[in-house]
Amino acid sequence: MRNAWRFAVFDVVAPLAAIAALLSIGVVLGWPLWWVSACSALVLLILEGVGVNLWLLRRDAVTVGTDDDAPGLRLAVVMVCAVALSAAVVTGYIHWTTPDRDFKRDSRTVVEIATDMAEAVASFSPGAPGASADRAAAMMVPEQAAAFKEQYVKSSAELAERNVTAQAVALAAGVEAIGPSAASVAVIMRVTQSIPGEPASQAAPAVRVMFTKRDSDWLVLDVAPISAR
Repeated sequence: MRNAWRFAVFDVVAPLAAIAALLSIGVVLGWPLWWVSACSALVLLILEGVGVNLWLLRRDAVTVGTDDDAPGLRLAVVMVCAVALSAAVVTGYIHWTTPDRDFKRDSRTVVEIATDMAEAVASFSPGAPGASADRAAAMMVPEQAAAFKEQYVKSSAELAERNVTAQAVALAAGVEAIGPSAASVAVIMRVTQSIPGEPASQAAPAVRVMFTKRDSDWLVLDVAPISAR
């Protein structure tokens, strides 16, 4: 009875578990060519070991699992099986949780950038008329930054003439859509405008900030107002 139990655990279950773990890694990874080669070689080695075990069973009526003189071999079988199962668990965990972590990180990043961008676009100081434009342009794709700064200077010319100060504060921001290389964030702001000698006025505009991902950085493509329906 003891030999039957040891034969089942060490000579049957352990090799099958190791093979199953190797195959599951391939399923998780989507069977890339490098793993097809590695998995084939490893499974072949395990099958060869099983074949040798069966040959020993026929010749000597003893196997790795039932050989009382070779406890080290049983330990080696258990270690190989444990390593294969552990690798399968770690691979699955990393592969299936990485997208969620990336999504949360990217969502947090684009929201932070969008709020900074929206505040920069809607803010203006007569003492430093180009400061907000420079701040916003630094967050944009390089090919759009120059055109944006030119448009900002034109649109803020009247504010400079009237000596208007505008201060924007983001009240809320949320991701409208996000993918591996593009995102859209809506931002609601409170903009306070003040003119010397006049009471300050407030407005609550909303803007949509469009993003693209270059390498590992999220850059602003465009900022557009959201019209109320």
